[in-house]
Amino acid sequence: MFFKRPPADKTVASRPEAETSNAAEAEMQPLLEAETHIPLPAAELRRTIDPASLNLTTTEDLEPAVGLIGQDRALRAIEFATSMPTHDYNLFVLGPPASGKSTAVRAFLKDKTSQPRPVSDWIYVNNFEDPNRPRALALPCGRSPALRAAMIAALEELRQTVPAMFESEDYQSRRRTIEEGFKSGQEEAFEVLKAKAAEQNIAILQTPMGLAMAPMHEGKVVKPEVFNTLPQDMRQGIEAKIEVLQRELADILQSVPKSEKERREKLADLNAEFATLAVEQALDDIKSMFADLPEVHAHLEACSADLIRNIGVFLSSGEDEGQVVKQPVDISRDPRFRRYMVNIVVTNGAEETCSIPIVEELNPTYGNLVGRIEHIAQMGALLTDFLLLKPGALHRANGGYLLVDARKLLMSPFAWEALKRTIKAREVRIEQPAEQMGFMSTQTLDPEPIPLDVKVILFGDRQLYYLLAAHDEDFNGLFKVEADFDDTISRTPDNAAAYARLIASITKRHALKPVDAGGVARLIEEGSRLAQDRQKLSIEVGRLADLVREADYWARYDDSGVIQREHVQRAIAEAIQRADRLRDRAQETITRDIVMIDTSGEKVGQINGLAVLQLGAFAFGRPSRITARVRMGRGRITDIEREAKLGGNLHTKGVMILWGFLAGRFAQDTPMALAASLVFEQSYGGVDGDSASSTELYALLSALSDVPIRQGLAVTGSVNQWGEVQAIGGVNEKIEGFFDVCAAGGLTGEQGVLIPKANVQHLMLREDIVAAADEGRFHIHSIATIDQGIEVLTGVKAGDRLPDGTFEPGSVNARVEARLKGFAEASRSFARSGEDQAGNGGADTP
Repeated sequence: MFFKRPPADKTVASRPEAETSNAAEAEMQPLLEAETHIPLPAAELRRTIDPASLNLTTTEDLEPAVGLIGQDRALRAIEFATSMPTHDYNLFVLGPPASGKSTAVRAFLKDKTSQPRPVSDWIYVNNFEDPNRPRALALPCGRSPALRAAMIAALEELRQTVPAMFESEDYQSRRRTIEEGFKSGQEEAFEVLKAKAAEQNIAILQTPMGLAMAPMHEGKVVKPEVFNTLPQDMRQGIEAKIEVLQRELADILQSVPKSEKERREKLADLNAEFATLAVEQALDDIKSMFADLPEVHAHLEACSADLIRNIGVFLSSGEDEGQVVKQPVDISRDPRFRRYMVNIVVTNGAEETCSIPIVEELNPTYGNLVGRIEHIAQMGALLTDFLLLKPGALHRANGGYLLVDARKLLMSPFAWEALKRTIKAREVRIEQPAEQMGFMSTQTLDPEPIPLDVKVILFGDRQLYYLLAAHDEDFNGLFKVEADFDDTISRTPDNAAAYARLIASITKRHALKPVDAGGVARLIEEGSRLAQDRQKLSIEVGRLADLVREADYWARYDDSGVIQREHVQRAIAEAIQRADRLRDRAQETITRDIVMIDTSGEKVGQINGLAVLQLGAFAFGRPSRITARVRMGRGRITDIEREAKLGGNLHTKGVMILWGFLAGRFAQDTPMALAASLVFEQSYGGVDGDSASSTELYALLSALSDVPIRQGLAVTGSVNQWGEVQAIGGVNEKIEGFFDVCAAGGLTGEQGVLIPKANVQHLMLREDIVAAADEGRFHIHSIATIDQGIEVLTGVKAGDRLPDGTFEPGSVNARVEARLKGFAEASRSFARSGEDQAGNGGADTP
């Protein structure tokens, strides 16, 4: 195809003489027509699959896939980490979101833990010697609930039997015997003293001040005034008798406390005898049940001793005597009996069905991870005891596996350090964060730590894994195994069949309608689209499952018995429609000429570039006009995006590379006296990436050669210093974005997109674009070099170097070289002119 230059509207006369002569000479050469470039055939734009090749009617004909497909490397790593018995070979599972990492790990662990293995129940009980340090006891799997229930039953039995036992005739009779024995002894001694005093005419009187003695005459007490009238020797005799009797009375009174002590001791022995009998009867069965566990037996002995000492708590019912309807007392909630209860920290089911725990902690806060000490507010004070010790995920996973999201763990204060400390110490210690940081000095519980045997499995993306490995000195020592889940698998016939089985497993897991062969084929095609590579299949199971479930919705909406291709297609279209508001607004600004994009005609130094905008999970292509202006200068390209601080590092790198290409091709023996400016027109946000570097180079070559570029074409691709066009990302979205703009104005058959040849293998374009290409209304050109691309864009041959070192006359390269040489000669001419003026004192020369 031959393209003539537009009419000369450039002010050639304004150029310096040397530049004018070079450029004019090049312009006088007829343009060399480039060979017609054959666009890609429609078959290269999308890889489809024949439903008949799947050998199925619906997914009901298939055996659902177990676990994940194509993840052998990751599964071997999981097998190794979970089988390694040491505590520091923990596992970090890394990969993209929605790749089915946690599902695969849980399925693998479920198979691995199907064989029973001894694991322990753990309980906290009261420490009767030091209540602030509760004791941690291990029991065989499934036996802790029996112990707790047995203790409650024993306390309930004591509540019933103790009052009856202490009200029994036997107990009351023996108690009366003790009390009457001591009482009769005291009364007998007093009666003897009283009789002795009476023989000596002395009366022992009970007064408000206590016992007193007074003389008697004829059975009557002598009044003090009468006593004082008696002869002195008689009074002294009476007083002597009273003094002797008072000493004897004092001896009797002094013996009363001792007797009372002996009475209390005998009563205490009696109470202990009956309490021991009651407690032993209540606890004997429990001791027999747990006789094989020495630590539990020792605790029961301590409970027994404390119950005997405090048997009185069972003699006061604590019930409201005014209660109209009596309710049974709940022993487990009675505060008087809390110290005898059992706090089950973790139990792993019944003894006969005991299994290795697999715990996934969805909210890994510090307390949820290592446990916490709760408090009860009473009378303005916060109280706690061993029953308020709450287990964490590490307790529940002890003896098995703990699954945690690494990002959530790191975002929770203190949790990451607590996990590392626990793994290192190989024990779980429940303590408040303020305590372990030294901020709390008040007395609280210090429960015994529980030995830990757990395999920790963290889930996260690759960036998080590498950041931890680089910046946390403990990480590599504790998480020695990485299971790296791949994003994609190769699209082979075997893997396509496995993909169909994966779809069958999704329908089974979510109870969906079966998918027919056409629907499976469309899902496989979409798997390649999600992978951004037609040679690959995405195994992001979460996204695939979402798509199948939405297709199931539309199948039910149509009253279809199976999910068909059109249901899958509608699910894809509806998901895009829900997210494409901003894409529609962006295209509207172009169709209304608010954003200027030409899709027809020819322009010098102007080209359509392609970019991808990512909004959440939705990405779309958006064309942008890129322009270039050139002039004589000092060998510098002005990247306006960079100067305005809108260009990223990669974009700047791309501009520097294209400058390297220009200098390497056209300035080997001539200075680069060029000044150029490049800009993304109407771009008000950041620009990054090097995918537009080839586009900017085309615009620059057009501006230098004065050869116009077809505006019906858009370009993407990066370039290296040798002029080779390199692969970029988002090729499908970029093509579709420009196609939609062209289609809105009407396809002319002259429109299309230039992509790097390396990106052809990534093409999975929409079916409407494939149809337009097949009908010749839209074209996709694969480009390997800048020379090839400029020929497609201009219709003019790029030009090869001839043996004499020049480019073919009339080629783009020849015109560019001539223009640059003209700039160089003009620059030298200006320099000489400046020197002459300086030599003449700045005067004008004739």
